Amino acid sequence: MRNIAAAGIAVALSVAVGGCGSGGSGSDKSAVTLWMYPVISDQAKNKAFWDKVEKDFEAKNPAIDVTVDQQPWEGRQEKITTALASRKGFDLVVLGPDQIPQYAEQGTLEPVDDVIAADKGGYLPNALTALTVNGKLYGVPIYQTITAPIYNKKLFADAGVTKVPETLAELKEAAPKLAAKKVAVLDYPGKPEVSLNQSFYPILWANGGSVFSPDGKSVTVNSQEGIASLQFLLDLKAVGGLPENAASKGNDIEGGPLAGGKTAMYHAATALNADQLGAAIGAENVGVGLPLEGAKRVAFGIPGGLVMAKHSENKDAARKLAAYIASPEVAGSLAKESGFFSARTDVTIPEQSATSKEFAKSLQYAFPGDTHPKARQVMAMVAAHIQAALIGEEDAKTALDAAAKEGNDLLASGG
Repeated sequence: MRNIAAAGIAVALSVAVGGCGSGGSGSDKSAVTLWMYPVISDQAKNKAFWDKVEKDFEAKNPAIDVTVDQQPWEGRQEKITTALASRKGFDLVVLGPDQIPQYAEQGTLEPVDDVIAADKGGYLPNALTALTVNGKLYGVPIYQTITAPIYNKKLFADAGVTKVPETLAELKEAAPKLAAKKVAVLDYPGKPEVSLNQSFYPILWANGGSVFSPDGKSVTVNSQEGIASLQFLLDLKAVGGLPENAASKGNDIEGGPLAGGKTAMYHAATALNADQLGAAIGAENVGVGLPLEGAKRVAFGIPGGLVMAKHSENKDAARKLAAYIASPEVAGSLAKESGFFSARTDVTIPEQSATSKEFAKSLQYAFPGDTHPKARQVMAMVAAHIQAALIGEEDAKTALDAAAKEGNDLLASGG
C-alpha cells in the first residue's frame, strides 16, 4: 500500500493524510496509519523494509489497510503534539520514554499492556519499565538503543596503562599517565547541544545521582552525588584528562580528537561510533567496555515504543499491527537494518557484527534517562551551567545549585 515520503511535508498535509489512515477512507477495511521515523538511516533500505512490513502484514490481515507514513526527525515533537491535539494524523507513532509522560498526562494516549501480555517475558524488563507511566504501558518496544565506552587500546598501552579503566576511579587514576603523553583520557563532549544523556548524566547516574526527585516534584541534580560528578570532570580537566576544548566540543568521532589520537576513551558511544573510530585508527585498536562503574553501572539506552493515539478509530487493528512489528521475526530484521538492538530477549539479530555483540553486553544496564515532562527543558539549564564550570566561571556546587534553582522555578511555574 502507500508509503508516503514525508520529509518536508507541512503539518497540515501530514494531518490530512494521516486522518485518512485513522478510519476516514470509506472502505470496509480498517485503516491504520503508522508514523515512522528514519531509524534505518539508509533511505533505500528504510523504504524497502517498511514496504515489506506493509505487504506482509496485509497479506496476513486482508481486512486491514496499513499506511506507513515516513516522517522526518525535524519538527517531530511539534507535529505529534498537533496531531494528538487535533485528534488526527496517526493511529500509531514511535516515541521514546522522554516524550511519553507528557502525552500520557494529557490523556491523549491509549495504554497497550494487552498487546504484549501474551509474551511479556520475552521483553527486556528495563525496556518495558521505561515505557510505563503510572503503572500503565504506553509503548510497545520495537527496538532498543545502548551506549558503552569505546577506547583506543594503543594509547592506553603506550601510556603504560595495562588495564583499561572499568570504573570512574580507574579512569581518574589513568588520566595523568595519558596526559604525560599529551593525550586526554576522556573525550568529554561539553557542547550544550550534545544531549547530557551522552555526556554528564551517565557519570551522575553511575555515582547514584538523579536529575529529579523520585516523585518528580523537584530537581535534585545538585545533590551530593551530582556535585561529586561534576567535580570529577573538573578534577580530570585539572590534570589534562579532558580535551582543551571540552566545554565546546561535540561528540562527533570523525574528524574529532578521539579519531585523531588526542583522546583515549568516550564513555557513552554507540556501535556506529565504534565503527567510525575503527575506520580512523584501525578496528584492531578499538576496544568496547561495559559502562564505567561508580556506585553502580548505568548505560544510557532507550527503547523505541509504538504508541497508540487515544483518538484512533481502529484500535484493534492498530494493536495487531503493533504486535506484528514487535514480533521476533520483524524485530530481528529491524535491529539488523537499523544497527540498533532488539528490545526482546528471544530475538537473534541476523549477521550481528562482533562490535554489536560487545555493545549488547551493556543492554542489561540500559537506563532511559530521568523521564519527566520537563526533562528536556531542565537538561538545557543543566548543560549551560556545566559548560560554565568547564570554562572556569563556576565551581561545581555553584553551577549545579544554580541549575537546580532554575529547574525548580520551571517546575513551580508549570511552564
